[in-house]
Amino acid sequence: MTPQPLTADESPSALGRRRAWFGLVVLMLPVILVSMDFSVLYLAMPTIAQALHPSATQELWILDVYGFLIAGLLMTMGNLGDRIGRRRILLIGAAVFGIASVAAAFAPNAAFLIGARALMGIGGATLMPASLSLIANMFPHPADRARAIGIWTAAFAGGAAIGPVIGGFLLHHYWWGVVFLINVPVIAALFVFAPFLLPEYRARSTHPFDILGVVLSLLGILPIVYAVKDAAAEGISIRSLVIGLFGATMIWLFLRHQKRTPAPLVNLRLFSSAAFSACIAVALFGMMAQGGMAYLTNVYLQSVQEYDVLAAALAGIPMAITIAVFSVAAARVARFMGVRRALTLSLLLAAAGNLGILSLGVHSPLWIFLVLTAISGIGYGIQFALVSDVVVGSAPPEQSGAASGVSETSFELGTALGLALFGSLATAVFLGHSDGRFADSLGETLDHVGTDSPVALAAKQAFVDGMHAAALAGGIALLVLSVVVAYVMRGKDAVR
Repeated sequence: MTPQPLTADESPSALGRRRAWFGLVVLMLPVILVSMDFSVLYLAMPTIAQALHPSATQELWILDVYGFLIAGLLMTMGNLGDRIGRRRILLIGAAVFGIASVAAAFAPNAAFLIGARALMGIGGATLMPASLSLIANMFPHPADRARAIGIWTAAFAGGAAIGPVIGGFLLHHYWWGVVFLINVPVIAALFVFAPFLLPEYRARSTHPFDILGVVLSLLGILPIVYAVKDAAAEGISIRSLVIGLFGATMIWLFLRHQKRTPAPLVNLRLFSSAAFSACIAVALFGMMAQGGMAYLTNVYLQSVQEYDVLAAALAGIPMAITIAVFSVAAARVARFMGVRRALTLSLLLAAAGNLGILSLGVHSPLWIFLVLTAISGIGYGIQFALVSDVVVGSAPPEQSGAASGVSETSFELGTALGLALFGSLATAVFLGHSDGRFADSLGETLDHVGTDSPVALAAKQAFVDGMHAAALAGGIALLVLSVVVAYVMRGKDAVR
């Protein structure tokens, strides 16, 4: 049965443009929170470890459980928002996120903190698809929608960049719980302004919610993400392979179920659009390259170049600036050269930045790194904004929440895969140069032998060689994808 038209407290045509743009500012608040929370915890983790004394396994879960649940629940929460109301699910998720943030800030032990982080992940999974789908309805004109999504994407990049900087400043003056409490005033502002500036949208459907689809999607996505992260941390093992195979089997059953159920979580017909499918691939592989290299270059700055954590965070700002600027400019670029050419160009720029990493050595000046990552940021800014715009624009209005959940899930899976695949490749090259002299990682090696010994210098060079191998693999993947995108997006549905 075809879903009934959207209902709304206020129709898009009656919503004044000025109010819509003020509403966009409100929608940027949860996006900044989610992106900050991904980046700031890595900075706070050493202090948390000193205070709560987590085991090695608990420390991994403190870091990972948030991302696990966000990745697993994005499609579910996007679909649920379409049904019960996108503003409603946004505020429910924000309330859960805020309560969990306070609980995390005052966690008495590691187990309690893991539970609070899990609850933050559940709340956070509602924020991204709800805010993106509301943009689709608040800005019905394609040009306005594209510009709004570019600004929304820029907010995400900005949050990821300023998170470590703000976190570093606060941790210098206060205890570790403050990195969670900074969420509270932002959530409070969202509750104050959202009821006045954000309209409500929901789809009417007579079909029951697809509970079986939710279960199958969770049984598929969560094991796959876990297997990928486990392989990245511990190396490929029988355990990670079995867990990953189980997840892949559940995804296969999920897709079979989606073809048959009358009200699927994901409308698989969307993938018949060349533009939609190409953009999902760009989201997946773009984040693989960006996520993997972000991790490796952070280690490079801190362990090879010996910058402190805050200086390394500041070195990421030029890339964040170019991502933000070109996210906003992406719509103008697409109007000038077309979506197909703009996406192809963005992949080529990201590939150029990745391949440029091959020029970095143990003693390279910092400005080379800053220029290369800024070039990458131009490409990532264009592609991330265009992906979100094309994906949301390809879906019927009543399914934009579910569609945005698919794209955001691709971004999350891409990040996890990038860390696992490129991180594992770099580690393999590093250990291949070891001859028994190195520990399992560069950090452990430097802890044992110091930073200036001959073994330390050899270990640093071995890490750089591993980073080069990962950068080469990521750059080639982006180049191949640029050719694929240019080819498959030749059809009429790729032009707007």
